[in-house]
Amino acid sequence: MKNIVDLTLTYTNQIDGFSKKTSKTIQKDGWNASTLTFYSHCGTHMDAPIHFNVSNQTIDQIPVSDFVGRAWVIDLRHIGSRGLINPTHIPADIQKKIIEGDSLILWTNWSRQINTSAYRNELPRISERFAIWCLEKKIKMIGVEPPSVADVNNLEEVTKIHQILLKGVVIIEGLTNINKLQSNCVDLIALPIKIIGGDGAPARVIAIEKYE
Repeated sequence: MKNIVDLTLTYTNQIDGFSKKTSKTIQKDGWNASTLTFYSHCGTHMDAPIHFNVSNQTIDQIPVSDFVGRAWVIDLRHIGSRGLINPTHIPADIQKKIIEGDSLILWTNWSRQINTSAYRNELPRISERFAIWCLEKKIKMIGVEPPSVADVNNLEEVTKIHQILLKGVVIIEGLTNINKLQSNCVDLIALPIKIIGGDGAPARVIAIEKYE
């Protein structure tokens, strides 16, 4: 048996950086169609190394094998507004099980803040020490609920954390529905839109739990 959970935010006109407008109607044109406008880092999205000039690798050049893998769900709901996430927040039993190529999903419940000023301006974020730890452990993907892994109002911090992680870790930002997972180990699939030269792209992200 499998439990499949969609970790993707629904794109609405209330999400900053996204708009959907009617382009065609069945009454006038014979079919329904929309014009969609995306900021490349809005909603649930993924970052490419070129986003912070870590390398010239763009979103369309990242191997699809980097978008699939085992992920550990780390319960960080106790991390509050502007909290700093460190390696010590990873439970010891999970640290012993993590191997090269595993991914992390950081569960902070921050998606509940969507459409509030706190969502962007007071987010819990990854510390420099934790970013380095992820790189050293060869973590494949790291997924977070806030719109960024670091304080977007602090250019030095947001640059430093992204530049560390993007040397080897695929970043997924803007997750939701983590509370619907029933275990702390899942198969994670995160597929960004394949945009040539993309610095990032909206993505559909799902988690698959397997049961005997």
